[in-house]
Amino acid sequence: MNNIHKTAIIEEGAILGDNITIGAYTIIGSKVTIGDGTKIDSHTVIDGKTTIGKDNHIFSHAAIGTIPQDLKFDGEDVELIIGDNNTIREFTLFNPGTKGGGSITKIGNNNLFMGYTHVAHDVIVGNNCVFANCATLAGHVEIDDFVVIGGLTPIHQFCKIGTQVMVGGGSVVTQDIPPFCLAEGNKAVLRGLNLNGLRRRFENRDDINAIKAAYKNLFESAKPLSEAANELLETSENKYVKELANFVLETKRGIPYNRK
Repeated sequence: MNNIHKTAIIEEGAILGDNITIGAYTIIGSKVTIGDGTKIDSHTVIDGKTTIGKDNHIFSHAAIGTIPQDLKFDGEDVELIIGDNNTIREFTLFNPGTKGGGSITKIGNNNLFMGYTHVAHDVIVGNNCVFANCATLAGHVEIDDFVVIGGLTPIHQFCKIGTQVMVGGGSVVTQDIPPFCLAEGNKAVLRGLNLNGLRRRFENRDDINAIKAAYKNLFESAKPLSEAANELLETSENKYVKELANFVLETKRGIPYNRK
């Protein structure tokens, strides 16, 4: 049984699952689908072709699925997909995709978006991430799993953030951040490995030691970055090392590290 406040507006065509709560003065558009157990607080707008999974909690004054902030947008059929168990706090803004970026913005599961977080068009977010207050993801940004973005941090369009990355608060990210790394600054540069995150996630100490050695070979040696990455692919059997090396070789915006 759903609990929908009498002042909420649910447009004809919207699809609601079971055990959904919708607060006062919230507006749900005609193309919206909401999964079981999701709670939507008061004064929230959910519009466009937006699909929301199960057991999410969207707090008051969020704007979810409104048209992209892209001057090229001309009313195309675009979409926003949000997974399960996400917490989306007050005054957040999530936009759908654009035709030029694949037409889909996609959010995974178990993420925390703190107040005033902005997820722009064509962004892809994985699972188990934390975005502190006023984190800003520009268009086409890709965020892998287990990423933590500090507050007041903008991420430039088309940047890619690898798994298990932590970006310090107040940073400005304009290049790709490789997996397992810690980045900070304006403009953000690599400051080492996200060791606390690695220790929480990986039980095998050998994996952490392998990642440490790979980081040194990549970013603390005099070798050209591509040469060091190819050597790691040839010599290491560790899957996390290979993930790190492949990320470096595939970067489009470059890696912000201090060259020796």
